[in-house]
Amino acid sequence: MSEQTQEPGPSEPRRVVVAGAGVAGVQTAVALREQGFTGTVTLIGAEPHQPYDRPPLSKAVLLGKAEDSAFDVDFESLGVELRLGCEVLGLRPSDHELDTEAGPVPYDVLVVATGAEPVRLPGAEGVAGVHLLRTLDDAERLRPVLARQHDIVVVGAGWIGAEFATAAREAGCAVTVVEAAERPLAETLPAEVAAPMAAWYADAGVDLRTHARVERVEPGAVVLDDGTRLPAGAVVVGIGARPATDWLAGSGIALGTHGEIVADRHLTTSVPDVYAVGDCASFPSGRYGERLLVHHWDNALQGPRTVAVNILGAATGRAPEVYDPVPYFWSEQFGRFVQYAGHHVDADRTVWRGDPADPAWTVCWLRQARLVALLAVGRPRDLAQGRRLIEAGAAMDPELLADPARPLKSAAA
Repeated sequence: MSEQTQEPGPSEPRRVVVAGAGVAGVQTAVALREQGFTGTVTLIGAEPHQPYDRPPLSKAVLLGKAEDSAFDVDFESLGVELRLGCEVLGLRPSDHELDTEAGPVPYDVLVVATGAEPVRLPGAEGVAGVHLLRTLDDAERLRPVLARQHDIVVVGAGWIGAEFATAAREAGCAVTVVEAAERPLAETLPAEVAAPMAAWYADAGVDLRTHARVERVEPGAVVLDDGTRLPAGAVVVGIGARPATDWLAGSGIALGTHGEIVADRHLTTSVPDVYAVGDCASFPSGRYGERLLVHHWDNALQGPRTVAVNILGAATGRAPEVYDPVPYFWSEQFGRFVQYAGHHVDADRTVWRGDPADPAWTVCWLRQARLVALLAVGRPRDLAQGRRLIEAGAAMDPELLADPARPLKSAAA
């Protein structure tokens, strides 16, 4: 018997089941072993593929520079049982059983890490030539589309829409991006920040159409609500994602307004012995004084360690660890490296470091002089320093902060 699968202690759970084999699920399994868990770990994934990372799908995999993005994890040596191509169907907490396509799976502790699923374009389901970009199969279906250099219409000017448009232009496709709002990233960034980013589309040869809604998709065309017909050899939909939690109906697990699992500050759910981590769950942030639902890779990477620590701690009576990270994400689009750390609201004060017309600039958000968030374009040092200052709750001198020639950390009061 390997070190990872020796008999657990008398108070340690014997069976941990992880539902979801994306980054949150995989990292939970790895973290359990790193924290010394010796019981059985079962990782269940709906897709038949070896567990893989998603960010490369819109980049290297999509452009044919890599065949896949499988995690470099030796599950066998870790003593982690993989059950792939197995969709979860329901949960019966009273029986401590997870229902799956392959039958019920008993657990002592369950970790829900089923992630998010893309929002589909109404009326376009089943229409030939309409694509999503969320899974490895999606990327593989889109790769020959790019190779044939089709005219492509992208619906949605969010992060995934911009990243796909970038890849499509690199492949030589003519690209039109249709956005219902008045600017890109309207739900994420204020107008004064997002508006300058609209110029990036034109610079890359992408036709960005804002205030534009899709009326219908026809073979070879997208028809907008004003009657405009856009030629489309393919349509790629990137209009957001929602937590993949429909399968939890009737389970007793509390869900929030967006359908997400309402986890507490220890990432436990309303049902005993069930944790939730990653895109499918929100958590209360003491740092920001509100509940956060973070659909980004770094959240799925960080949360599993807290879950693993708390699973083992519950067995020993150790005080649970609180999960309250500084959210972080990045995006590569139109030749720019964009990074964001923290969380801001409209009432926060905006401080610019540099001119958004330049190749590199940063914008910061202050709340009662404290740095709470920043967006850095081509300024990774600003991001690294700013993230540490946010974690420390540092107060800033706005005048010093506004000088892009000064190190960001030198503006700390």
